[in-house]
Amino acid sequence: MKLPVERFEEDLDLIVNRLCSGESEKTCQQILRLRDKLISLYKRNLVKINHSVMELICAKYLILCGYHVDVEYPLDGISCDIYALKGLGSLIVEVETGYVPPEHAVDPAMYSMVRVTSKIVRYSSYAEKFALATPPYYVLYFSQALIKPPRYRTLSEIKEIKALCDLYYSNPPVTLEEIRNARLHAIYIIDVDKGVVKETDPNTYLERIQEIYSW
Repeated sequence: MKLPVERFEEDLDLIVNRLCSGESEKTCQQILRLRDKLISLYKRNLVKINHSVMELICAKYLILCGYHVDVEYPLDGISCDIYALKGLGSLIVEVETGYVPPEHAVDPAMYSMVRVTSKIVRYSSYAEKFALATPPYYVLYFSQALIKPPRYRTLSEIKEIKALCDLYYSNPPVTLEEIRNARLHAIYIIDVDKGVVKETDPNTYLERIQEIYSW
């Protein structure tokens, strides 16, 4: 059920107050700018509260790292959750809340893996660096081949990733070239309750969760 706009604003304000506590005026102004944009998008039914809260927390982390940050940033016919610039370098972050649509109630693990894999493939070509963000209670899973340097990615791995993506995302389909060049540079763990972000590298993350999926 969609929250009333007033409740959406109240929840964002609660998070913004936490994020701005003890920070400089410049940092708070950037967070407030993003808050206002998300409220505008919510009024047009383009964002959801859980996702927006995580975007703001991750945005603050990147702002403190020296990035200029935007949210729901338009790309080539799509939009990314977070687009950040520092100097001449760009970073895209896609936020995963763990939502699975009802039509995938009987294959949630496969759907989630393909969704994450497809995002890495589709979005990473639009910036120098690409990252995923997720809460600690949701486990991301994706092809290990995507954290290899592209030159070490084999044709069989590329074809396997394409076959996976084509299961659910074939309009338009991902290309072999996109898969060959895709790269995941970081994963951000977003603790919403505490309003903090922990950064980890994909290899370490995947090693820790592979045991869960081996069950």
